[in-house]
This record gives sequence, structure tokens and C-alpha cells, in this order.
Amino acid sequence: MFQSACRKLGSVSCNLHKASNYGSLIHATRPLQIAFARTFTDGVKDINADNKPQFDISLLEFLVCPLSKKALRYDETTNELVNDELGIAYPVIGGIPNMVPQDARMIRKDSEEKENQTKE
Repeated sequence: MFQSACRKLGSVSCNLHKASNYGSLIHATRPLQIAFARTFTDGVKDINADNKPQFDISLLEFLVCPLSKKALRYDETTNELVNDELGIAYPVIGGIPNMVPQDARMIRKDSEEKENQTKE
């Protein structure tokens, strides 16, 4: 493919030097042929009724917490991947889990605060 492009470039440049006008240059080159462009989402139906991408639950067998390397569970109400052992939750944004530890939310402190508020 690269050799073909080099030959084409060489023949065009030779025609340019030989040509006294630009008419022969136009006939020497052909327009680019662009193939039909496909998108990554062709045939994929991952949008729910709210028009938000859903998290694919089958990914849970491959995804683990980057800190503890333990399995995660998906919480549909908060749209987060939860590590119960460490008490942290990773957000799922646009159907894609954000597994950056700095972006994780501490859930043990949140649940303790809620329990304290309900006791008072």
C-alpha cells in the first residue's frame, strides 16, 4: 500500500514537470474514493427510556476495584460501582465506569452520617 502511494506520487510529480499546463495533471490524478464510514455504535442498542446509556452488567465479572482488587457490585439507584469492603463507590458516567481512585466517593462516612441523623 505504501509502495503504491509512493509510485502514484512519483508519477504525479513526473507529470507535473512534463506538463506545460495543468490540464494533464488533472487527468493524471483521480479523486479519492472514500469508503462508507461506520460508527462504533452501529447496531448497538444501549440507550434506555431516559435516553441515557446503561451500564453493561456483564462487565462486572471482569472489573475489580483498582485499590483492593476485589469484586464490585453495581448499584442502579446511584449508578455506581460499589466496593463494600473499602466503602467506596466509583461513578458510572455515560455507561462507562470511572475507575480512578481519586474520583471515587466514600460511602461509609455518608451512611454513618445518615444513621446519626436518623437517630437524632
